[in-house]
Amino acid sequence: MEEKTTSFISGRKTYTIPVSSILYVIMKKQDAFVHVSDGRILKTRKTFAEFKEELGEDFIRIHRGCLVSAMAIHSVGELINLSNGDSLEYSAQHREEIMERFREKQRSIIIGLADNDNPEDNNGYHEHYKCFDDIPIAFTDIEIVFDENSQAVDWVFRYGNEALAELENCPLEKLIGSTFGNIFKNMDSKWLRSYERAVLYGETLEIIDYSPEIDKYLRIICFPTFKGHCGCMLFDISETKVAADNTVGTKAVLMYLRKMID
Repeated sequence: MEEKTTSFISGRKTYTIPVSSILYVIMKKQDAFVHVSDGRILKTRKTFAEFKEELGEDFIRIHRGCLVSAMAIHSVGELINLSNGDSLEYSAQHREEIMERFREKQRSIIIGLADNDNPEDNNGYHEHYKCFDDIPIAFTDIEIVFDENSQAVDWVFRYGNEALAELENCPLEKLIGSTFGNIFKNMDSKWLRSYERAVLYGETLEIIDYSPEIDKYLRIICFPTFKGHCGCMLFDISETKVAADNTVGTKAVLMYLRKMID
């Protein structure tokens, strides 16, 4: 099936992007701001009515000038929290529709995850990933746990190497098959947003943040693996050395850090 796209002009350039990559569209006077999953925000003069017609039923109108992808909603409380960390206000009159559409979409995706050819047990995952056993980089494959409201609430370690056990300061026999929340009672749910995006939307993401669970500053690269799973490579920032020793290398490091700040 051909992927659905939308086209518009932004900054004198014509963009044609997949509808599935749009998180939300918000109007400010005559301008529409299109927030894309890769972090771009594209400004265009396309009308709200045009976007509403093109984006279709996969998008929910949460107030007069905002359309949100049902797939991008992480949770709904006083605000709508999106999988990229953004939070949006919504009209109370749309709450019931928002909740129903959100749950419906999440349920349909999660049901699809059940139809898979994943390994049958932890031994099967180890057999698949055994080439990672001795590498000096912490690596794990995790299975996301969803609650009855189709929200990601935890994850289970299905594979991990000794470098992971050292980083987490926890033996592998305790990690594998256990949920993160069961091992670390001070679990910070911020990690779930990125892991959920990797699992549900097939994104590869980089996270740089403090882990209160193990009192370390981490750089994590997560990416989709098996259905319902994502792989994570974890680096302790304090132990990471930069090899750049020339002008070009230094420039590359500065560009990378600037991108992280932006």
